[in-house]
Amino acid sequence: MILLKKGLRCCLVRFLTACATKHNAAGSRTCNSSFFVAASLLFSLLISGCNTHPEIQTMTGFAQGTVWNITLWGGHRTDMDVLRQAVDQEFSRLDLLLSGYRQDSVIERFNTARTTEAIEVGPEIVSLVEIAAQVSRSTQGSYDLTIGPLFELWGFKGNHLTPPPEEDLAQVMNRIGFNKLEIIPPDRLRKRLVDISIDLSSIAQGYSVSRLASIVEHSGIENYIVEIGGELQTRGRKPDGSPWRIGLERPVAEERSLHKVLTIEKRTPAAVMTSGTYRRYFDEQGKRYSHVLDARTGRPVEHSTVSVTVFHNDPTVADAWSTALLCLGVEEGAAVADKAGIAAMFISTQNGLLTELFSPAWTSSKGITVTKSL
Repeated sequence: MILLKKGLRCCLVRFLTACATKHNAAGSRTCNSSFFVAASLLFSLLISGCNTHPEIQTMTGFAQGTVWNITLWGGHRTDMDVLRQAVDQEFSRLDLLLSGYRQDSVIERFNTARTTEAIEVGPEIVSLVEIAAQVSRSTQGSYDLTIGPLFELWGFKGNHLTPPPEEDLAQVMNRIGFNKLEIIPPDRLRKRLVDISIDLSSIAQGYSVSRLASIVEHSGIENYIVEIGGELQTRGRKPDGSPWRIGLERPVAEERSLHKVLTIEKRTPAAVMTSGTYRRYFDEQGKRYSHVLDARTGRPVEHSTVSVTVFHNDPTVADAWSTALLCLGVEEGAAVADKAGIAAMFISTQNGLLTELFSPAWTSSKGITVTKSL
């Protein structure tokens, strides 16, 4: 499975559907119960004014270490069993391609290969690495797919924080950086250093959202929300013609409450991706360490930004950028988002209070609005 190894995001965004008769396809319910608490809470807050409209159909399951949901409606009733089969097959295919937790996946075979010869990994992985490399350049290298060894060094992968000695950190930093990787389109990568590796977890879930959305659209559906672990893509409207609305969780570790409501005004496909620090961290000797590591320093970030939400046409691009801007924090990230034209919302803590900053691309966008309450 493609588990979010780096802990750069939590299930911050919960999909919320319109009021209509709901049909739930049979699916796995194995997940963290807090997800359902939050989702049920937000759904109950936003549902109102029910009347007769085309039926909303939903399905849910568990994949990539988290819960996924699909909500849709159309002029005809969709065969959810057929759709589920297609979704399950796609998750299996993506798992074999992108997972960092199975030795036979394409990306792990690349990672374990002790060679500097070009290796065929397929056009999908090459495209993901190209997107990530572009974001890395735009963020002065703070975001980097080769950062995996640092998470092992700090003990984040095993959930046992061990701040490393300086000499160990310096040694591992020699294995970090996109400059140690050559991209050979359309389908090959080459290591310039045999012991570098690629961790796709910060971008794979966004790509998975886009793949599931493509499957839904292929079935003839034009109105939907596809969501994996809080990362989502929408299209169209609710059956009553009103926009989809998304609940954004308050980014405070001790709370499970609604912070903002995002209204998706855009009818064409739109992605909302959120990365956060507040659910996964370690307290060690009176100091709190975030799971978010800056690839430039090899250390956990120490800024006050706890959440970044990105609104974009492409969920893959949005996923990478939400992670990258969280690495930078609002002080550096705001200028980078402005220069790159990325619609981003930064939430930070200041003197115990939450503060927000919206990039110019967000404030000028007519595709999304933010409200504090229902």
